[in-house]
Amino acid sequence: MQSIFLDKNQEPTVSDLQNGIGTTFPIWKEIEAFLFEEYSKVKSKWHFTSAKTGWSFRMSDSKRVLVYLLPRNQYFKVAMVFGQKATDVVLESSISETIKSELKAAKVYAEGRGIRIDIHNDDLLEDIKKLIQIKLSS
Repeated sequence: MQSIFLDKNQEPTVSDLQNGIGTTFPIWKEIEAFLFEEYSKVKSKWHFTSAKTGWSFRMSDSKRVLVYLLPRNQYFKVAMVFGQKATDVVLESSISETIKSELKAAKVYAEGRGIRIDIHNDDLLEDIKKLIQIKLSS
């Protein structure tokens, strides 16, 4: 569950990311671009959490993190947290049953239910975009 980038003193570069997540790099960039297109106030930055989990990429507004992109070896994870209203919208949507099942099974915290979706190819890209739109509207 840890990032491929563990050195606190070395923020990942675009080249590091491209080499690290390999063929999924264009999908990462597409998700990033989609969020900027959908919401002009989004800010993005690398964040080092701990030596155990390493670096993650956060896309947020002034109040909350909208999407976490978590680099792994030759793939990445998309992580999002949904409040109850947004969870209800996701469960009623056309998003894949696999994602819905993971969301239903997620532990509920004060800020909502968190899910992490492995991205190895673009099969779930449209679902990720729908999740982003739901998150932005909640």
